[in-house]
Amino acid sequence: MSTTPRAAAATQEVGPHLAEGTDERFTGYGVMGLPYASGHYLALRAFVATSIGPAYRAVWHRDPDAGWEIFTTVAPEASCPRYFGSEAPGERVPSIDIAWPDDWTCEVTMGDRLSWRLELASTPATRMMTAAGGALPDGAWNSEAVLASMGPMAAAFLGIGRTRLRGATPNGPLYKAAPQQVWRVVGGRAVLDGQDLGRIGPLPEQSHLADFWLPQRGIFFVGRASFTPS
Repeated sequence: MSTTPRAAAATQEVGPHLAEGTDERFTGYGVMGLPYASGHYLALRAFVATSIGPAYRAVWHRDPDAGWEIFTTVAPEASCPRYFGSEAPGERVPSIDIAWPDDWTCEVTMGDRLSWRLELASTPATRMMTAAGGALPDGAWNSEAVLASMGPMAAAFLGIGRTRLRGATPNGPLYKAAPQQVWRVVGGRAVLDGQDLGRIGPLPEQSHLADFWLPQRGIFFVGRASFTPS
């Protein structure tokens, strides 16, 4: 059944649910990644439940010199820097707020440091990928074979560049990513620390953190991730 990104995010917030397992598990929504023609890059993680600590939100930022940082609302060791911190150091911040003016517009703020507006849309490609994700049984998202085939499929249909849904993180643990619902980011504006990041557009060279490749087009997702020792 089709839904809007606001409704899907609200469902996650109201009824957070972790998949069964013994690895380190996360569920939520966010922006898989959004490149800017200026060389900046932003990503958002709003994990409504985790197996290692409290729910949290994080904003990832890459500057034009390819330096990464992660702003997180909980201790870095209990959030994204736990896996990516060797290449993207973490900084704890008081809050990251998410608002929805309408079903297709998301606004992310981080105090007076970040103002990020995202305009989202459903496309034939995102509907197809969401339908494929919804048709998979829950356990399939833990299958190495399924994830190995879904990555190239997502890359081809969404036009986002190289995509790997499983692999190694910079800190060593292995990840599995399951974006079960997706939408396109089609517009918006971001101002970080007083600097307007400019127009949305692919980076000259696709960025990655170890095996995790950041998409070359903006994708909003609802899904989950898990991490196991290497």
